This record gives sequence, C-alpha cells and structure tokens, in this order.
Amino acid sequence: MATIRLGDIAPNFIAQSTEGEINFHEWLGDSWGILFSHPADYTPVCTTELGTVAKYKPEFDKRNVKVVALSVDGLSSHKGWINDINETQNTTVNFPIIADEDGNVSELYDMIHPNSDSKLTVRSVFIIGADKKVKLMIIYPASTGRNFDELLRVIDSLQLTAYHKVATPANWNSGDDCVVSPSIATEDISAIFPKGYKEIKPYLRMTPQPDLN
Repeated sequence: MATIRLGDIAPNFIAQSTEGEINFHEWLGDSWGILFSHPADYTPVCTTELGTVAKYKPEFDKRNVKVVALSVDGLSSHKGWINDINETQNTTVNFPIIADEDGNVSELYDMIHPNSDSKLTVRSVFIIGADKKVKLMIIYPASTGRNFDELLRVIDSLQLTAYHKVATPANWNSGDDCVVSPSIATEDISAIFPKGYKEIKPYLRMTPQPDLN
C-alpha cells in the first residue's frame, strides 16, 4: 500500500472520467489541484458535496485550482448520478469524476481504509501544488461531509505562504494579519514587509497580509 506524505510528488495516473481520459499530471498542467474521493455513487452526503463543488467552481478557478472527484463505481453509474446531483442540488456538475473501478488510484493514494470499509474509499482530500507536490491531506469518515469554505481558506493560505515568507495563524482568513516567518531576523522585517509589523514576542511577529494592496 502506498504511503503519501506532505511534500511528496503526487502519484501520476491515467484513468477514465466523466470528461474523458485523464493523465493526471498532464491534466493539472500549471494549475493547483484538488483530488477528493467518495465512498460510492448515489450516496446522500456525496451528492451534497459534489453539488457544492459545482457551485464553488468559480472560486476554485479564481485560485487556479482544478478539481477532480473519484469513486470506485463506473462511468455509467457516474453519469446517472450526475443527473441526480444536478436535479437535487440545483446545479450543473462542471468537473470530472474518475471511475476507479479497478481501485488503481484508490490504492496509489491510500484511500481505502479496511477498518472503515474493505472496498469503499474514505473521504480523502489531497491539495496538490503547481509543482505537483502534495500540500495538504485531510481524511474524513464516510458520515461527515466536507467543508469547502475551509478548503478555500486553506488554499488561500497555501498559495500565500508558498510565495511570501509568512505563515497564517489560527482561524486566519484572507485579509487578516499573518505571522512573519521565524527565519527572518527582526531587523530585516521592515525591508521585506514595508507595511510594518507588530512584535508580540520575539518569536511571534505579525504583519499585514503582504499580497494585498
């Protein structure tokens, strides 16, 4: 069984999806990506999740993030389920759903946890950077739907901290102050962050979000 850790290159794969064959790395291109799994088609929580993702797709697009879902069911099942999602969630599914009938992708990404279910995937989430490295992993049980507002918040943090020498504190949202990276000496902060900073402790320095005007 594969073990994926933060910072690893996301395993590449070729799979069939509701939008045609996907070579994962080629499909991502220069974009960030979210790969998220579902226990099975025609399950109630998943239906609400996929409808929510469809409605949130413009927000993912703004962040240069491609979204792809996965279930161990086949394409014909996926396509029928999409009709139900569109009907019940008042939306139009606008992203691919992988048909992982052979379990190849599920195994690559360790999405099946036998003590939970021997065949169905758990609700895994992988956020992958433009460098194809795994930036975040979250695993939910089958009974708990995911919070996509939180995933957008995390992406905002990951993209900000990838390009600026800051970290984001607890409950941070875009626009809030950030933590100055501990690697930056206090005497150098003003040159790097001209908006200024506040020293709470020598190891805890706060500065306005650097990429906002």
